[in-house]
Amino acid sequence: MTQVRAGSCSLPFLITYREMLSVQPLYDLLKTRDMRRIAFLFCLVLLPLLAGAQVKIGYFSYQEAFESMPEYALAQANLKDLKSKYDAETRRVEDEFNRKYEEFLDGQSDFAPTILQKRQTELQEMLKRNVAFKAESVKLLQQAEKEIYAPLKEKLKKVVAAIGAEKGYAVILNTDGDACPYIDPEMGEDVSQLVREALR
Repeated sequence: MTQVRAGSCSLPFLITYREMLSVQPLYDLLKTRDMRRIAFLFCLVLLPLLAGAQVKIGYFSYQEAFESMPEYALAQANLKDLKSKYDAETRRVEDEFNRKYEEFLDGQSDFAPTILQKRQTELQEMLKRNVAFKAESVKLLQQAEKEIYAPLKEKLKKVVAAIGAEKGYAVILNTDGDACPYIDPEMGEDVSQLVREALR
C-alpha cells in the first residue's frame, strides 16, 4: 500500500486511486485497518454536518406499549394455563416419587439384596426422569412464550415503523432500562400515546 508523506508526517491510511480501481473487492478493502481509519475519519467529518440539520427523534417505553396491547392479556392467559399444566404434571411425578421413596424406606430392611438394588435403581431412574422433565418443561415454556409473543412483537414493530415514517422521525428510541436517561425535549418527542392508540 502506498504511503503519502507530508514533511515528517506519515499518512498510512491513504489509498491511491489505482488501488481503489484494482480488482480487489471493496469488501476486502473495508476489512483492512486502514479502511476502517478512513471510515472513522469520514464519520468525524459527517457528524458535524448532521448536527446542523434538524433531526426529529421519537421515544417510548417498549415494555409499556407491549403490555398495553389487547392481545397481550390473552397471550398471558394462554401462557399461565400452559404453565399450570406443566406444574400439575411436575407435582404428580414428584408425589409419585415421594410415595415410592417412602415405601422403599419402610421396606428396605426386609428386602433381599437383589430386590433392594432393583428398587434403588428404579428410584434413581425415576428421579433422573423427573429432573429431565422439569428442565424440558422450562425449555418448552420459554419456547411457547417466544412463539406466542412473536406476532405481538411484529405488530408493534410495524406500528412504530409506520409512526416513524408518518411523523418523519430519524429514529424512535426505546427508553426501557434507563437506556436514555436524557433526551433533549427540543429534539425528542414522546410517542407513547401515538403507539398505544395505533395498537388498539
